[in-house]
Amino acid sequence: MGCIQLVLGSLVILVSLSSLFRFYSAGFFLHDEDICRHFYGVKDVYDSFDVKALSSRVDEVLDKMESLQDKIELIVQEMEKNKNELEKGSIPKLEYKKFLEEEVIKPLYSAHIALRQIRMPRVEGIGNVTIKEHPLINNFVIEEIRKYITPKENRHKKVNIFGTQMIYNTIGHACASMKKELEEYMDYDIGSYCKDDWNIAQKLMINGCDPLPRRRCLTRASKLYQKPYPINESLWRIPDGRNVRWSNYLCRNYECLSSKNPKRGYTKCTGCFEMDKEEIKWVTNSSLPVDFLIKDVLAVKPGEIRIGLDFGIGTGTFAARMRGQNVTIITTALNLGAPFSETIALRGLIPLYVTLNQRLPFFDNTMDLIHTAGFMDGWIDLQLLDFILFDWDRVLRPGGLLWIDRFFCNRTDLDDFMYMFLQFRYKKHKWSIAPKAKDEVYLSALLEKPARSL
Repeated sequence: MGCIQLVLGSLVILVSLSSLFRFYSAGFFLHDEDICRHFYGVKDVYDSFDVKALSSRVDEVLDKMESLQDKIELIVQEMEKNKNELEKGSIPKLEYKKFLEEEVIKPLYSAHIALRQIRMPRVEGIGNVTIKEHPLINNFVIEEIRKYITPKENRHKKVNIFGTQMIYNTIGHACASMKKELEEYMDYDIGSYCKDDWNIAQKLMINGCDPLPRRRCLTRASKLYQKPYPINESLWRIPDGRNVRWSNYLCRNYECLSSKNPKRGYTKCTGCFEMDKEEIKWVTNSSLPVDFLIKDVLAVKPGEIRIGLDFGIGTGTFAARMRGQNVTIITTALNLGAPFSETIALRGLIPLYVTLNQRLPFFDNTMDLIHTAGFMDGWIDLQLLDFILFDWDRVLRPGGLLWIDRFFCNRTDLDDFMYMFLQFRYKKHKWSIAPKAKDEVYLSALLEKPARSL
């Protein structure tokens, strides 16, 4: 009994001494001018540094220490009450060891690590420090996130090819408001297999935490993975379902994704996973004037359309059809209830896994064609649409084509959306409006970007 009290009392003293040592090593008990300037002197010490996050991290560590001390003191009091019973009995050594490991050492270690991870803001010109601390560093607990967002200095301290002395890995500002989800996403064993958590990653992206940080774990594949079909078969054949990880979908095979199944899990793109319906798109005449044919579109710029972007939702059928015309199309796709990205890739096409809120990763004036269908319609905010259209204008080359395919909205909103599409003063090659329902209309347009030469 006396030994246990002695051990627990020693741990309390050790915790207190370690805290005092941290303050002593920081210079609080010395008259160090650099330290004083660091904490109290320079007016802009905390410029661009998140002091609130720092304070929260310090409070978090203090809470851990206080909780541990209270727990140890409570245990000592309980043992004092049961002093007579404890003197009569004997505690097995293994049970005593387990108690120390679980109830004392682990919480103490956790608090110790948390204390070491708190990073104070660095100030230019103090000592040998010339680098300001990254303002988000104290927002996150998971060390892998902290390592990711900390600027990485170049080897040999030389300027790199980008003209900078370090690389700044980025995460979107919304990541700070989704701290719990981001830490779950980044909580893994380095070098081991990632969890099957792509749905968490997609949730983060859609809610603005984009781009996501890179990870150092191995991506899982289907346990039954088979080699894909050869290119002459894969374009117009449903892929082998064994090549998809189905765990996060309502359906567990391609047959379940039929448009006749009301519980298939996705709402857009009816018939996307049925090749007999997909094969007739953009190549056969339709009763609606808003349905343009690929051959008619390419005839507007014969021989000039070589590369492009299909911005929408689907399984890559537009890209497959354009491939037959020797045009390379990159298809944007999120897995909104079904394996759209995997299906596009298994068909031998290129999926681009980006959200609607991300700037396109293409340089200015590079695309011959941008095609959009089935993704944006009357739900979209006009200001958001404005940002998107300006980004499309940026990547379209002079003389490039913007193909608005079956955009639909309420009849009362049509004038607003027409203005949005026409504000860039593109040349109109095709422009068609048709009724969709009683209060809704379709709009299709083929527009050419002007040169705007300076």
